[in-house]
Amino acid sequence: MAAPLTLVLVLAVTVRAVLFRSSLAELISERVEVVSPLNAWKRVVEGLALLDLGVSPYSGDVFHETPLIIYLFHFVVDYAEIVFMIADGITAVCLYLAVQNYNKNVFRKQKYALEADRYPHDCLELMRSPREMHYIPLKVAMFYLLNPFTILSCVAKSTCGLNNAVIALFILSTLKGSALLSAIFLALATYQSIYPLTLFAPALLFLLQRLYIPVNLCRSSFWFFTLQYAFMFLGSLTVTICLSFFLLGSWDFIPSVYGFILSVPDLTPNIGLFWYFFAEMFEHFRFFFICVFQINIFFYTIPLSIKLKEHPVFLIFMQIAIISIFKSYPTVGDIALYMAFLPAWSHLYRFLRNIFLVSCVLLACSALFPVLWHLWIYAGSANSNFYYAITLLFNVGQILLVSDYFYAYLRREHHLSQGLYLRRKDGSEATLVLK
Repeated sequence: MAAPLTLVLVLAVTVRAVLFRSSLAELISERVEVVSPLNAWKRVVEGLALLDLGVSPYSGDVFHETPLIIYLFHFVVDYAEIVFMIADGITAVCLYLAVQNYNKNVFRKQKYALEADRYPHDCLELMRSPREMHYIPLKVAMFYLLNPFTILSCVAKSTCGLNNAVIALFILSTLKGSALLSAIFLALATYQSIYPLTLFAPALLFLLQRLYIPVNLCRSSFWFFTLQYAFMFLGSLTVTICLSFFLLGSWDFIPSVYGFILSVPDLTPNIGLFWYFFAEMFEHFRFFFICVFQINIFFYTIPLSIKLKEHPVFLIFMQIAIISIFKSYPTVGDIALYMAFLPAWSHLYRFLRNIFLVSCVLLACSALFPVLWHLWIYAGSANSNFYYAITLLFNVGQILLVSDYFYAYLRREHHLSQGLYLRRKDGSEATLVLK
């Protein structure tokens, strides 16, 4: 599989290199769907200019990236295009290796369950074959590298690509069973944008499962490992924040980065749900609804962790998707990360209910974003309501997509335990309803 992956990497680099040298690069870097006030390359360049003048890049309201990012580009700004292509390559390779490792574990568990005769005989057709699973890691890498959303994000030099690389390294470390590296990369991802904090729960559940430690609040082994992992995570996060302070010489970055993410002061249009809502919001209601919108992202973690505690890898997928949809400044690069996982759930296709409709909605919305933006900003024949309407529809499509996969996953698990063809007591065919 090394040769096909190398071919995909070469093709992806070639496409990006051509676009970097084309006249489209500047146009793409201005698109509000591709960059946000948090990760736009122009803001990084302005932050670097302030840093070179001996002025704190956080002294104004321009730069909102973390200190480690600006100091990284302080040394490699002339090779920025290569850095972003390498970041995409790292993300793809990490996802490839992570899914490959996950598939091996799934096949091993499936083999043991079949030998122990744990599955009903009528659900053998739901079993996954080695041939079917063989090409899934390559498909995942292709879905990420050749996704137009990923390519646009890379060509725009959005720092979202670096965040995706860190999250991919976290996923790989977790699936390989390295608690220390998992905690370090999770701390780096949280340091970058706060929201990956919700990935703490699925990572902990996976590592507990790997060590055969039951999720039992009465067991000392559960609390010992939980505290150990939490200590590694918090320690790594503290070291990273302190390193930022020593590099910058002040704590100015905390309100400029994390305060900016949480309070959403910049209402530049994007593909998220925040900007229009708070542009129309009365000021005295703003704080309450900011809290509601921000808590919304973290709220799903507990119920999903309870429901999917035996399936932490799928829980990671769900949490990344929720972050991408509900974060304050989302871009298409965030969406590309969780969409790369869709081939890993190809065995769920038979249970998906709305996949054709949702696919059409997402494709239509992606095409209409620039059209409605042009009508609003340049032609003047539309207004912000038009653009927000397509944004809202795009996010509804994503929610339907994720909830459909959630339903399909639960339904397949139910069939694996109860049988594929359900019967009532009188022998007639039963209909499965998940509530």
